[in-house]
Amino acid sequence: MLEKFSLPLKNRTLSGVFYRPDAEEFPVVIFSHGYNGYFTDFTQMCAFLAESGVGACCFNFCGGSVRDTSGLSTTDMTIFTETEDLKAVIRYCKEQKGTERMILFGASQGGLVSAICAEEYGEELSAMALLFPALCIPDDCRGRALPDNTYPEEFPLWGMTLGRNFFETLRDFYVAERLGKFAKPVLIFHGDLDPVVPISYSERAADRYPNAQLKVFKGEGHGFSKAGFREVGDMLLEFIRRMK
Repeated sequence: MLEKFSLPLKNRTLSGVFYRPDAEEFPVVIFSHGYNGYFTDFTQMCAFLAESGVGACCFNFCGGSVRDTSGLSTTDMTIFTETEDLKAVIRYCKEQKGTERMILFGASQGGLVSAICAEEYGEELSAMALLFPALCIPDDCRGRALPDNTYPEEFPLWGMTLGRNFFETLRDFYVAERLGKFAKPVLIFHGDLDPVVPISYSERAADRYPNAQLKVFKGEGHGFSKAGFREVGDMLLEFIRRMK
């Protein structure tokens, strides 16, 4: 069963879809899309999980895409407004009838956001899966500073315009210091030909988490092929079933 929902948050309204399987109790996977992505990026995987007895939830990050209609501009979006969005979705999924446990699934920038939330919500989550997680973003942001160590008011990047605050809020954020304490199972998927996020970031993350496994996909880049994405779905379902 497909259920649309909307959540009012400060100066914006988050929207998403909840896939309810035909079961009285079920785990729920919360999908977080990447930079300039959209909730439909995970439609097929959500349907696959629901048919397999697993709940799924996908949503749009406010200001996280040029297609977003939440009321938040892309120039006002930051990693931390997206963190607020995901926290609201976690609370929503927790309140849904039948939810027995929750698993975060984050892709690219959504992987960084998921990892941040996992540090705070560790006791309420059962596991986390990360698809080519963009743990490089804070380092990349520091590298984009102007010669005087400031940032422009607006910054066009990969089809979307960011605001100065996106960069400023990450200036003192260091992944090695802030992430890695989440003790539940972590499964990381990364392609060995990723030109956007070096696989070394996922290798270090797998070493940092106390209960993590890295699955390297040969020949895949940043954004998997259809075959690779199907394999991720199969492995994700197996990962969830092993937790029973």
